[in-house]
Amino acid sequence: MYLIYKMKYILCFCLGLAIFLLGNIHCQEDQSITEVRLALDWYPNANHAGIFIAQEKKYFLKEGLKVEIYTPSDPSTVLQTVGAGNDEFGISYQPDLILARDKGIPVISVGAIVQHPLNVVMFLKEKQIKSPKDLKGRKIAYPGIPLNEAILDTMLKFDGLSGIEDVEMINTGWDLVPPVIGKKVDACIGCYISHETIMAANEGYPVEVMHFTDWGVPDYYELILIIGDKYLKENKDVIRRFTKALQQGYEDAMKSPDDAIKILSLNNEIDLNIETPGIKILQDFWDDGDGFGFQSSSKWSKFILWMKEKDLIDNNILVESVFSNQFFVKSIE
Repeated sequence: MYLIYKMKYILCFCLGLAIFLLGNIHCQEDQSITEVRLALDWYPNANHAGIFIAQEKKYFLKEGLKVEIYTPSDPSTVLQTVGAGNDEFGISYQPDLILARDKGIPVISVGAIVQHPLNVVMFLKEKQIKSPKDLKGRKIAYPGIPLNEAILDTMLKFDGLSGIEDVEMINTGWDLVPPVIGKKVDACIGCYISHETIMAANEGYPVEVMHFTDWGVPDYYELILIIGDKYLKENKDVIRRFTKALQQGYEDAMKSPDDAIKILSLNNEIDLNIETPGIKILQDFWDDGDGFGFQSSSKWSKFILWMKEKDLIDNNILVESVFSNQFFVKSIE
């Protein structure tokens, strides 16, 4: 009887010890999860497909990360919140980051998501516009952003005109398609090839576009992954894990855009009639041969110089202060 009692005691003790150890391991696993916030540049759309794939397929979680993805009530504040450390990661634009550095906001790009401008000059096909000089004397809708004025000025001068004074700029805010298809303006700048062009076509209005880089404007990255200077110095391991998961997500999106749209639509309200054809366009913009995420020093330096020449920035911005290739390497293929 004593032996049986002793065996029961040992069994209970071992069982209790196992429960304690399992509980302790579980606590350690919980403690190893790093929580970070990712602030989007705009409401979820096809541009963000890889992010939501990384979330849905648990690529972030496999890297020990719990990522809160959200759109700020005012997306223009992303650079400020990331620079201040309120958000660990953010999605922004190369020109905007250069403008932020010029104002002393300590942010840096650690990866290129969209390799080339999506922003274009858009017009109805019936307008018979072949080059920037055909815009002379015409009305151009734009969202009131000085960058767009500088871009159009460069395009017009490149094609032999005096510059932006040769056209009439009309600030319509971001609602750019209605004035174009309503023929209240002749063209718009600030329209995206992966969004507004599709919207117009879906309304039954075929459009054509002019790409900035064909008319004297330096190439630039449309979307970039940004972090704060301080966060870069102190959290390289977290950034490395985050970018690894992000790259997996975008590689999946490039391989299967239809599946990517399905995942994007799971918890986000999106217009499938826009985002489904839009993602097919974006496939060619996420990796142009150098590899997803990789950034060119030349592309950064040329655009900084152009912005300085157009009086968009006041200071001489150092290239090494605006981007880092620590986390994405150039493809060897």
